[in-house]
Amino acid sequence: MNKRDFLRFSGIGLAAASVPALSVADDKKKDFPVDARLSDITGPVSPISASEREQRIDKAQALMKQHDIKAIVLEPGAAMDYFSGIQWWRSERLTALIIPQKGDVAVVTPFFEKPSVLESLQVGDDVRVWQEHESPFEVVADILADRGVKSGKLGFEDTVRYFAVEGIKNAVPSMQVVPAEPVTLGCRMVKTAHELTLMHKANEITLRAYEEVYAQLQEGMSQADVKGLMHTAQQSLGGSGIWGMALFNEASAYPHGTREEQTIGPGSVVLMDCGCSVHGYQSDISRTFVYGEPSNKQRKVWQHVREGQRIAFEAAKPGATAGSVDDAVRAHYKTLGYGPDYKLPGLSHRTGHGIGMQGHEKVNFVRGESTKLAAGMCFSNEPGIYLPGEFGVRLEDCIYMTENGPAWFTEPPESLNEPLGALAPLKV
Repeated sequence: MNKRDFLRFSGIGLAAASVPALSVADDKKKDFPVDARLSDITGPVSPISASEREQRIDKAQALMKQHDIKAIVLEPGAAMDYFSGIQWWRSERLTALIIPQKGDVAVVTPFFEKPSVLESLQVGDDVRVWQEHESPFEVVADILADRGVKSGKLGFEDTVRYFAVEGIKNAVPSMQVVPAEPVTLGCRMVKTAHELTLMHKANEITLRAYEEVYAQLQEGMSQADVKGLMHTAQQSLGGSGIWGMALFNEASAYPHGTREEQTIGPGSVVLMDCGCSVHGYQSDISRTFVYGEPSNKQRKVWQHVREGQRIAFEAAKPGATAGSVDDAVRAHYKTLGYGPDYKLPGLSHRTGHGIGMQGHEKVNFVRGESTKLAAGMCFSNEPGIYLPGEFGVRLEDCIYMTENGPAWFTEPPESLNEPLGALAPLKV
């Protein structure tokens, strides 16, 4: 479960969640107007085209040949969208995309869903249906047989549900189930210039929304008030799939908050973690403010986190392992008396995660991750520090790898006096 789903469904994050129906604090939400001058800024960017998706399928088929995988089967989600454009959901009724090593892609879906699925399908025209009394797995087997696939390796991502894997495996018992990640991650992990442009725009929206919200913080505001402002600002600027949390005071010491309601008062720490999507590509930015005059301890911890971000950025060199970035941050934090490892006070979570169409993607900045960094890979950089019973600080800006090293989507702020940062120019 990723952070956005956690915020929607976890009981732990109720007071911080982005879904109004689940927040215990939302009953006390007040109306604070967002600047009417905010308007949609997504006009200059375009969605992913059908031809781009066809190029992705070509690359996937080349990787399938390299790994001797005869076909892969994808359920609704980011990977299905990435290759086909289909934006659908998972239910007990199977809808799936089949990409063979050779030949055209195909879609399996319930008969009554076909018109709706076709609305977002951008590639291929082989859409096969099944009726309620029929087996969708046999339809998958027929598609594979039509493409000459009757034995060999059949790839599934690790998120594909058990009933789907088992059903298809029983329908084609001569095939061997293997991971599809060498294909799907091999394509999705390295972003194109167009993908980076969409992510840059999403980050611009979120940062501009932070500017709006920071200017309106007031004593007595609830977490719901601040979340509402942030949601409205991102929406006004053209963001979709908006999510966010706002953690005040002691709640900021827990990365995803607590049930306890908090309001802003003099000296309150306000930790926010928010993002949105532009044409399917995500932003993820965290900022930590202090309302009023910060204490010396708040300033010190904030600067420690900012230095942690800088160390992570400098460690993210092409060819370095993703795990070494996390190692560098923890080694520095240990010299400051935090930790060691994940112990508190200190950094209780990984230094960063992959990001793209999903807010959390592989690969992560986490101990032991041996994947080497390469141009086009994107990550969050968020080495927070948390002091249970007191407060926490998290600064999070996303980076993308270039041939010459990492680059920021948004440049981190340098001090609590100017805690917003700035949009970085895109290097593509």
